[in-house]
Amino acid sequence: MNPTTRSMINVGYGYGRMMDMPFESAAQRAREALNAEGFGVLCEIDVREKLREKLGVDFTNYLILGACNPPLAHMALQQEVNLGLLLPCNVVVYEKDGKTFVVAIDAAKMLSVVGNPALESVARQVNEKLQRVIAGI
Repeated sequence: MNPTTRSMINVGYGYGRMMDMPFESAAQRAREALNAEGFGVLCEIDVREKLREKLGVDFTNYLILGACNPPLAHMALQQEVNLGLLLPCNVVVYEKDGKTFVVAIDAAKMLSVVGNPALESVARQVNEKLQRVIAGI
């Protein structure tokens, strides 16, 4: 199988791809694709390392990328100042059964908990960008 073969996945509150690509390569491509869509990665959480450090347990490679698109975040925060509770938009990269997955949050579903219709346009724009990120990996 080609190392970049991909299959779409939908987890109900996010969407992503499964691929035959090394974990580190997928993580790097995710960072690059986020950057190309105007997202900065504000934080990276190496879940495997943290679980090893804090609990002494072994876990699969699992990375959380906390991504932010400043203009869209600014627009959203102007509509809902407490929205920072739901930011940044997370993208996860992990390994399972010999495959690598890259999955992004569905911003529309995430922001729907706020109940502010003024956020629908921003959520739509975020999802369009995140879908291009996933498609571009």
